[in-house]
Amino acid sequence: MLETVDLDKKLQDAGYDKVFKPLRDRLDDLQRAVTDAKIPVCIVFEGWDAAGKGDAIEKLLGRLDPRGYKVHGIFEPNVEELLRPFLWRFASRMPGKGEIAIFDRSWYRRVLHERVDREVPKRKWRAAYDQIVQFERMHADDGVVLIKLWLHISEKEQARRFKKIAKSDFDRWRVSKQDWRAHKRYKDYLAAAEEMLERTNTAYAPWTIVESHDKNWRRIKIFQTIADTVQHALDSKAAQAAETAGPKPKKAAGAPAGKGSTILDRLDLTKKLTEKKYEAELLKAQVQLRELEFRCFEERRAVVVVYEGSDAAGKGGNIKRVTGCLDPRGYNVISIAAPKGDDVTHHYLWRFWTKLPKDGHLAIFDRSWYGRVLVERVEGFCREDEWRRAYEEINHFEQMLAHHGTIIVKFWLQVSKSEQLKRFKERQKIEHKHYKITDEDWRNREKWDGYRGAVHDMLLNTSTTYAPWTVIEANDKLWARIKAMRTIVGAIEVGLKS
Repeated sequence: MLETVDLDKKLQDAGYDKVFKPLRDRLDDLQRAVTDAKIPVCIVFEGWDAAGKGDAIEKLLGRLDPRGYKVHGIFEPNVEELLRPFLWRFASRMPGKGEIAIFDRSWYRRVLHERVDREVPKRKWRAAYDQIVQFERMHADDGVVLIKLWLHISEKEQARRFKKIAKSDFDRWRVSKQDWRAHKRYKDYLAAAEEMLERTNTAYAPWTIVESHDKNWRRIKIFQTIADTVQHALDSKAAQAAETAGPKPKKAAGAPAGKGSTILDRLDLTKKLTEKKYEAELLKAQVQLRELEFRCFEERRAVVVVYEGSDAAGKGGNIKRVTGCLDPRGYNVISIAAPKGDDVTHHYLWRFWTKLPKDGHLAIFDRSWYGRVLVERVEGFCREDEWRRAYEEINHFEQMLAHHGTIIVKFWLQVSKSEQLKRFKERQKIEHKHYKITDEDWRNREKWDGYRGAVHDMLLNTSTTYAPWTVIEANDKLWARIKAMRTIVGAIEVGLKS
């Protein structure tokens, strides 16, 4: 692919001046249009050292409003980044609606530099291809415009530019011994780049190869590619808006499961534990969890525990017992409410990427990313295509965590409808529990069947070998707490052996 690129393409100064100014002005207008249309744009610059990435970014930023973009220079991962999945540092930098993110190098470092320089084992950079494709697909499906540019120069041209830079007292710092070592492995990098382009060139995130021997040609092609891609996104959004204009159908309050049997209907909610048995089991499990917490830290294994369940199912009390004997420096409890601020302007998984634990630590989520296929689905806060798509997105998200080595435990706590009513009334009567019951809880109860169907679909579509669901019979709080703790202990013990 790259070996057949015509690198001799040139543009004379007269032609460049005629084309560049109106193109630059067009980009200025398009940025305002992107902001108004709330379209997120992500521009990725990859390519050879000395191919002109810095010049291209500088020219691009010279015209854009700095309030509407962020530039991310990507170098070797730091200690914090090494302790998390490799896509973590990129997911947190993705643009929100109406924003432009510019990456000088990107997530492709894993399948280029880290591959060729053997910074990671083969299984990791091999797995990265699928992770990258799914990462880009997820954001493209959410409306992010992905523009990926590969700036290409020949081996001979790179050597010429390195020598020229080395002669400059002002610029010689830009070419290091490491750059020359990489140049000597040009053919190895070329093979890696060929495979990268082939395996990650998709309809929703295509690569554009920029012939970069001539700076005029390079600048024009980059600007033209960005302008045309953004304009196409604006036109597509306008056309979509025109199609959906007019009277809107009444929004359905979710998709109830009907009268058919669900996974939840087969639970034995009569399971109980005596107070004596509970106290003995609780102490034993808490001691085991504390020991496992230290082992996880020593072996640098992250643990993610997800709590979902019916309102008043006892998630809070369950979490309190799990953390009862843990070292507070090694865990974090994350309570998830309705998204707001930047959380609303990004992909729904964005706020969970930013909360992932580093290796050796434990994160407990009180509610989680499953809100997309539960509350948001039933309450109509997202479109049907969005919550249906979320099953696959969540599975890939959790698969990426598991591949990194994270131990994942997921709970659904289920109570009967009558037990929930009993607990609701108790919360109304007891003063110190008033804060636990809201009007929203009563409204959710009215949609019991809708949630019942959504939970069934969630369990069916997102229980995997690497992140299985454990459904807990929660009519008896003592039983529920011990079952959860036993499950966490067992999952960590198995995970540490793998």
